[in-house]
Amino acid sequence: MTNTPLTPGVAAGRLDAAHLAANFADVAPPLGAHEARVAADRCYFCHDAPCVAACPTAIDIPLFIRQIATGTPEAAARSIFAQNILGGTCARVCPTENLCEGSCVRETAEGKPVEIGALQRFATDTAMASGGHPFARAAATGRKIAVVGAGPAGLACAHRLAMLGHAVTLYDAKPKAGGLNEYGLAAYKVPGGFAQAEVEWLLQIGGIAVVNGWALGREGSLDDLRAGHDAVFLGLGLAGVNALGLAGEHLDQVLPATDFIRELRQASDLTRLPVGRDVVVIGGGMTAIDAAVQSKLLGAENVTIVYRRTQPEMPASRHEQEHATASGVKIIASAAPIAIHGAGRVREVEFAYTRAGAKGLDLTSQTFRLKADQLFTAIGQTLADAPASVALDGRKIAVSGPGRTSLPNVWAGGDCAAGGDDLTVTAVAEGRDAAMDIHANLMGA
Repeated sequence: MTNTPLTPGVAAGRLDAAHLAANFADVAPPLGAHEARVAADRCYFCHDAPCVAACPTAIDIPLFIRQIATGTPEAAARSIFAQNILGGTCARVCPTENLCEGSCVRETAEGKPVEIGALQRFATDTAMASGGHPFARAAATGRKIAVVGAGPAGLACAHRLAMLGHAVTLYDAKPKAGGLNEYGLAAYKVPGGFAQAEVEWLLQIGGIAVVNGWALGREGSLDDLRAGHDAVFLGLGLAGVNALGLAGEHLDQVLPATDFIRELRQASDLTRLPVGRDVVVIGGGMTAIDAAVQSKLLGAENVTIVYRRTQPEMPASRHEQEHATASGVKIIASAAPIAIHGAGRVREVEFAYTRAGAKGLDLTSQTFRLKADQLFTAIGQTLADAPASVALDGRKIAVSGPGRTSLPNVWAGGDCAAGGDDLTVTAVAEGRDAAMDIHANLMGA
């Protein structure tokens, strides 16, 4: 701890730099070469592999694991990148327990799957460390495509289009490319500047011009982009956040969890980042887990996640829930906020227990209060900047097939598009598939 006594409420420097460095070290250290070979030898190399079917990007998992087992991790990385150019990040953050590893034959038979995520990281890290790029750009086609949003979907789309010979301009509102990977993931999952290193490596394909600080509707319109390009891909993500709709929501230290995570990810000195003594997080997804765990790692004494449904219904995986509780986070399920109390700044949050009713959840008469000097809301994000000319499906952009929108020569993918899971790996798949459809459409294939 620092020599400065802790003060009530929100304060910076609850832990010293050494403690914070240890707390935010890589949560899953990489496998060494020998460890990777041993882990690869556990794979049955199934012909009709259920792990491949469970992967949104359809990576040939038995093939790349066999390549690791035979001592060719660079070849394994190429097999991964051919399907998922952001395989390095996905190896770190994918909910593998729900996807490939959850479907592994070893998991079914023994309760211990092949370490597919760790093996993918070993292969991709090995290849990226070599400094080269596994793919060459095709001959220039003379076609120009605008990609709006430099998150996972936009990056995957831009890379595939550039690889096919198109000229791509990648527009993003933020100062750095990367989207969720740069601004929205827990720092202990993707430490050491990996997100930016991955973007720089991806751009080695050539043919991609990046324009930062460019927001759709502010610096230019969709009509402008359509007039100056042969096609447009929208990978806007979800920039808005849902509100609680409660009095007191605008008190000091009531913040969207996404803002807290973004500030933490961009902080150059974590000892200067304020955190509460008593932190409450409302929500049950990955954003809630990441905000809660990182609050604890920053030195918060009491951190509680409150979710309105039962704990098995939490969107965050069981693995992530267990990681949170192992980090000292308390989870309260079947409770919904009904009031935020405080004068100027939050002091308490009042909840009512919930139960399943005929038309959804009902609030019961049983209530409780949690002391809170910092409250983070993580109850979902919304599409804040969709062009009015694009048809919506509910609150997201309506798409058909591989990302086709209601407008000719305009595609969309990732979190902003209807359908699919809000996962990095799903966004990559949608960006890649849209790029292939754009290519076919432009080239008359």
